[in-house]
Amino acid sequence: MPGVETSSSVLDASIAVKWVIEEPESEAATALLRRPVAWIAPRLLLVEAASALRRKVANGDVRASTATAGLSALLAAVEQGTIRLVEDERLVADALSLAIESGHKVPDCMYLALAEREGCALTTGDARLAQLARSRGTAVIGIGAAGVSP
Repeated sequence: MPGVETSSSVLDASIAVKWVIEEPESEAATALLRRPVAWIAPRLLLVEAASALRRKVANGDVRASTATAGLSALLAAVEQGTIRLVEDERLVADALSLAIESGHKVPDCMYLALAEREGCALTTGDARLAQLARSRGTAVIGIGAAGVSP
């Protein structure tokens, strides 16, 4: 959009799943799509989203066809350029260092490592990850409990 400034933000799987499956805070997550934001994520996003979708099927929360359609929508968002993926191998060493230092999970630290490398915000629904990011001076666009700064 001409004349509209676009910022970047790292998208984590908790938000991506809310974009494609109706669950608590899905409306707030979907509203983020109307913002002029360039969404970026580690390639890990697709695996984590697929894993979350499989759990929803196993728990009886959604049908397999709904989960498959949700993943297809995320793949289409990547294909259309709505989400730009970054190679995991460019982030994993920094993510491991962050995880060792913070005691946080390596997969979550992949998102934070990317936000720090790009100098942009982290968009998440994970309160613990949001707290870690804020403690390191990274801006957070939080949904639900992740939107509350301690």
